[in-house]
Amino acid sequence: MSTVPQPPRTYNQNHAPRKYTPGKRRVSIYWTWSYPWESNRDTSELDNRFSTMTEVRRVAWPAYEGAEWDEKHFLQGIAGTLELFHRSTLAFQKVAGEVTGHPVAVFQRIDQAGYKLPIDERILADTDTLMVFGLDHLVSEQESAPEEIAAVREWLQREGTCLLLGPHHDVGFTEDLKQQQQEYLHHGDALVPRQQRFGQYTRSMMKGLGVPVINQYGLRPALVKGTGQITPLTINRDLDTLELLNGVSTFNFHPHLPHYALTTEDTKSIHVLTRQPIDLERPHPFIEAGNTEFNSCIWMPSTTQRAGHILLADSTIFTTLFGGVESLETFWKNLATMPLARKVHPRSTQAVA
Repeated sequence: MSTVPQPPRTYNQNHAPRKYTPGKRRVSIYWTWSYPWESNRDTSELDNRFSTMTEVRRVAWPAYEGAEWDEKHFLQGIAGTLELFHRSTLAFQKVAGEVTGHPVAVFQRIDQAGYKLPIDERILADTDTLMVFGLDHLVSEQESAPEEIAAVREWLQREGTCLLLGPHHDVGFTEDLKQQQQEYLHHGDALVPRQQRFGQYTRSMMKGLGVPVINQYGLRPALVKGTGQITPLTINRDLDTLELLNGVSTFNFHPHLPHYALTTEDTKSIHVLTRQPIDLERPHPFIEAGNTEFNSCIWMPSTTQRAGHILLADSTIFTTLFGGVESLETFWKNLATMPLARKVHPRSTQAVA
């Protein structure tokens, strides 16, 4: 464990609203899962659950063999794996907090203590960038309620807002066992079952907001030959007027990333900013269909009907479970320092003053 003293940690407290600061963005993370439902899953079920810490230790050995990961210091079972996700965003939270001057708020749809928190004014009033990380399994039946969609739609009327949706992968969506096995061998991650379908909450929100995207598959990015480095992104820099990708060449490697497929022909309202080359040496139905890259970052600019921006990018881009690179940190900073409008919606300003 690190010998450098860390700041004291708090838990199980009400959120302290962050006051609006001109030009300084307030970032919030929303995990879409029910922590109790995910952690209470029957571990004899092979599919559509997170791995246990025992499985993580076996596959990642000896990475989690230190005393800090034993039963005296760390949650075991599936709960421990969920905590790894929380810990994996700490680096992003630190970077974003430093450049904005505001701590990154972290919320869960249903937390460890069983409290349910839908997305409403309590979250949105002091948030300028809301990152919705879609790591709820489809079978958990998490759905965004009409009231949540209405609240987000109203929030997006406020200038300077940015909604980042991150539905995760959809591995083995077919009942064809041969295809499930092919997908499993393609991504090569022993911790991911033959079927692991994520993102019902984000899918329902995308439908409600009219976001013409669906998360598909879990695709393995290509690596630079002879190295462990991820192949650079294909970037549509002419479309990146927000300059989110200035100084960015790659995100981090993750063996099973979703393809954000467009369900519209209207390329004026939605832009594919980045595509990630796929590992073509590992067969997959998406490759067999003639694809060599998948959509990894998508932007829906503000319109006359919606003042805020909508982005799509996978949650693992903001974690360190699979390592990180300088280019990734640059992307974090660009996102956290997106310009805010000069004028903030009066209602939200009053709510956090």
